[in-house]
Amino acid sequence: MLKTLRDLFRYNREFAIGSMLMAVILGMAALSAFSPYPPANIYVVPPDMPPSWAHPFGTNSRGQDVFWQLTFAMRNTLLFGFAVAFLSRLLSLLIGLVAGYQGGLTDRVLMSINDTFIVIPLFPLLILFYFVMRDYMNWVLLTLVIACLGWAYDARLIRSIMMSLKTREFTQTSVFSGMKMHEIVVREHLPYVLPIVFSTTLNNINWSIGLEVTLSVLGFTDINRPTVGTMIFWANQHSAMVAGVWWWFVFPTAFITLTFIALFLLAVSMNEYIDPRSRLARMGMGGA
Repeated sequence: MLKTLRDLFRYNREFAIGSMLMAVILGMAALSAFSPYPPANIYVVPPDMPPSWAHPFGTNSRGQDVFWQLTFAMRNTLLFGFAVAFLSRLLSLLIGLVAGYQGGLTDRVLMSINDTFIVIPLFPLLILFYFVMRDYMNWVLLTLVIACLGWAYDARLIRSIMMSLKTREFTQTSVFSGMKMHEIVVREHLPYVLPIVFSTTLNNINWSIGLEVTLSVLGFTDINRPTVGTMIFWANQHSAMVAGVWWWFVFPTAFITLTFIALFLLAVSMNEYIDPRSRLARMGMGGA
């Protein structure tokens, strides 16, 4: 693991830049533990103050320090993305591994369900879900719903890898040696699948964060929980740009943009590292 990280830092500029950006973002989120103000409290500082030494990112019209509010927002937004990615990876792994290895009727049934989730228009469905469950909407419920909608593409990718692995000689050897299906899948096939899973996890985090920000900006989430999207929502509700409180928009937008860039660069670099030809070509250029 350490050797892999060293090679990525040494030979892959995208990975190095993405890692540094992500370190800044994670550091920002970690600062929420030291905030002098509770995230839900309002009018704890003078409102609409521009950036200064006392308030580096200024204050908003709700009397909140934008810097400290953004630390909570980044923490909650990242936690949401990681939680959705983790749960959806479990679903995609389970369905992809079973469908690819079992084949036959099991594969047809699971892939029919998979294709149904692929063609569902997610955004209108989430808006409808919000209006139906408005009184019960919270962070956990939204996480579960988006996780249940975000596994289908990667399950099909994992299935295709499993179908290839099933025909390999080492799989037949494992079957003849008396290993059960779950033992073969976990011990023999999972190590080949995990690099793909890790790469798709980064893309899924990006996707889920983007979806949460979009829903929050429109007010279709729990607007009292600080996230980057709800910060922009409240800024819009108070007409911050019209009132000249530009910092209320700029800093959350800048940090979420850096998050998207960091995750994208990490995903691109991991995809390249997984491909042996690309990895060797880059290392050759690095050695030159």
